[in-house]
Amino acid sequence: MPKKTIRKYLPDHNTIKEQKFLKLFGSLLHDPNLWHLNRHSASGAFGVGLFFAFWPVPFQMWLAAMAAIPMRVNLPLSVATVWITNPLTMPPIFFLAYKIGSWILGTNMQDFTFELSWTWLVESLSTIGPAFLLGCAICSVFFGTLGYVSMNILWRVSVFRAWRARRAKLKKK
Repeated sequence: MPKKTIRKYLPDHNTIKEQKFLKLFGSLLHDPNLWHLNRHSASGAFGVGLFFAFWPVPFQMWLAAMAAIPMRVNLPLSVATVWITNPLTMPPIFFLAYKIGSWILGTNMQDFTFELSWTWLVESLSTIGPAFLLGCAICSVFFGTLGYVSMNILWRVSVFRAWRARRAKLKKK
């Protein structure tokens, strides 16, 4: 069941509330919907996390947290989902975004060497920037929506299987 699997890997909500970067949200963190796991909160958290995972900015977790709070989705899950883009996966994911942006704009891909630095990003905005940013926006919306829908379907299938197993168990008695 997704709820048990997700809960197994998420830290305790009291530990998360003590994080420095979340203290700026103050009493907003006391909303119980930010900490409960249900179909709506898990699906929304995956959507929010994947949406911000494709943003080429260094503060993706803050953005995911800021979006999770007003949307009232699971805060730890939305922040954790952002880590799909990490230092190991970022180059291929952002290269794919650049390819998608180039294809949509109809421009030829330019040769470049990826560097994980703010300087490289600022200098590259004039050459590969438009295609890269468009690709990131498209991937952000697509994978955010895909994450939301996939988690929603996975949750429903899991609940359906649990009900069916419970019914089968009751019939045997």
